[in-house]
Amino acid sequence: MRRGFWRQALLGLAALALSVYAALLGWLWWQQESLIFRPTPLPADYRYTLPADAHEVFIDVPGARLHGLQLQRPGARGLVFFLHGNAGNLERWFVDLDFYRSLNYDVFMLDYRGFGKSSGQVASQAQLQADVRAAWDQVAPAYAGRRIVLLGRSLGTGLAAELAASLPAAQRPDLLLLVSPYRSMVAMAAEQYPYVPSPLLRYPLRTDQALQQLAGSGLRVLLVHGDRDRLIPLAHSQALLRLLPGATLHTVAGGGHGDLQAFDDYERTLRSAIKALDR
Repeated sequence: MRRGFWRQALLGLAALALSVYAALLGWLWWQQESLIFRPTPLPADYRYTLPADAHEVFIDVPGARLHGLQLQRPGARGLVFFLHGNAGNLERWFVDLDFYRSLNYDVFMLDYRGFGKSSGQVASQAQLQADVRAAWDQVAPAYAGRRIVLLGRSLGTGLAAELAASLPAAQRPDLLLLVSPYRSMVAMAAEQYPYVPSPLLRYPLRTDQALQQLAGSGLRVLLVHGDRDRLIPLAHSQALLRLLPGATLHTVAGGGHGDLQAFDDYERTLRSAIKALDR
């Protein structure tokens, strides 16, 4: 009698644990956007305080209108197409314009859906990739015959790598610059949520696979990573470098995840890589 009671109790506890686990997985499936993306929205009539050589850009996509900012000046040598991280908006990201001016490069930055003045909400990886491609198709052709740098930072590194891999060879950028990249969101999730099955992840963002597709393409690829990055450890860039031996990895000594721009070494590295395109 007592043995049967304990068996039933254990079976009940196991069933309860499985139910809780299943509920947690269901919550993670539906709440991934809120875990990955941390946008700061702005009203549609928000007015940026922009210098005379910068302006707003709008990209119409199915179900939304994307917003971007562009530094654009006569005679620019080329374009830096910048895909930012997972938080904030262009108020935070569209800065350090003198750096691009000093290189004689224009810069375009995009806010994803729900970020800043971009309408809608991110709903899938395919949608996010299509939005990035729509922005590229609207902005990049104006720079045909000039240098183009595709720069991704943090979350944007996976998007940048996948965009580069998806483009025909003739339309690829001259330099793919990945700052604080991750191997994939699958790898990130395995490190932070080891109890979550990988098929549950709706945003795998396979930077590793994209770089493997670029092997042998001749595209210059530079990885930049802080050696004290606790959010995306340096090991991610080291793993990506092994997948694409032709790439270059520069480690910023003392650099974390969100503070690389405070290091002179970081700016020197980017400046040198961009200037090298003219050699």
